Amino acid sequence: MGWIIIALVVGLVVWRMKPAKGVQTISTEQLKDRLKDQNVQLIDVRSPAEYKGRHIQQFKNIPLNVLSNKMGTLKKDQEVIVICQSGMRSSNAATQLKKAGFVNVTNVRGGMSAWQGS
Repeated sequence: MGWIIIALVVGLVVWRMKPAKGVQTISTEQLKDRLKDQNVQLIDVRSPAEYKGRHIQQFKNIPLNVLSNKMGTLKKDQEVIVICQSGMRSSNAATQLKKAGFVNVTNVRGGMSAWQGS
């Protein structure tokens, strides 16, 4: 019985970490090369307190809980790169953006936990 519960929990975690269909993922190393690109919308979906504590300068803070209300401020035909603390909330945000019709959505794998700066 214990093994079944463990298998279900592992399966759920793997399923939740899987990117949404059409969502690309990049590493924090790959992100460093993209920060200078003026044609990319960089969104940090963490809470304002997390963002204030430590963030990447080029990223705009739009917390996940208000993202659906703020999507109108973003361009659907321009790439959006999303980041959070570990990659879970940004994966959720990426899924929301894709479902809302955003064409090119990229999630930063590992989030700020993996970010070492430049």
